Amino acid sequence: MELKIVKVDPPSDCNVILGMAHFIKTAEDLYEALVNSVPGIKFGVGFCESSGPCLVRCEGNDEELQRLAAEKAFEVACGHSFIIYLKNAYPLNVLGKIKDVPEVCTIYAATANPLQVIVAETEQGRGIVGVVDGSKSKGVETDKDVADRRGFLRKIGYKLG
Repeated sequence: MELKIVKVDPPSDCNVILGMAHFIKTAEDLYEALVNSVPGIKFGVGFCESSGPCLVRCEGNDEELQRLAAEKAFEVACGHSFIIYLKNAYPLNVLGKIKDVPEVCTIYAATANPLQVIVAETEQGRGIVGVVDGSKSKGVETDKDVADRRGFLRKIGYKLG
C-alpha cells in the first residue's frame, strides 16, 4: 500500500465538498440536488466511477467549475468519490440536499479552506483515508473572539440581529 496526498485548493470565492457515493447516477442526482437548493448557485461536480469504464463523470451549470471538478476528481481517482465546487452558495445551503441523495454515503469535508486528501493506493485501486481541512488550531477563543464570531454571523445574515 502506498499513501499519497492530493491537494485541493478551491478557486477564489468557492467552496468545495468532498464525499463518497455508490452509483453511476450520482453525478446527475447531485446536479439536481444542487440546482434546486439555492437560486443563482454555480457549481461543478466530478464523480469517480469505480467499475466498468471507470470514468470521471461530470455535471454542472458553470463550465469552468465543472472542468475543475472533473480534473480534481481524476487526480483523487478514488472509487465512487465525488468533488463539488460551489459558487454563490455555502455548503450549509446544500449539505442537507446532498445528504438526501440516496446514493451519497459520506461527506468528508465541506469548506473554503485548502484540503489535503490522504489517498491509499493498493493493487485493487485507491481509497480516501482521510482529509486535512485547513490549518491546525492555534488556541481557544477569548470573550472578544466569541463576540467577533457572533457579530460576523449577524453581519452576514445567518443569525438574527
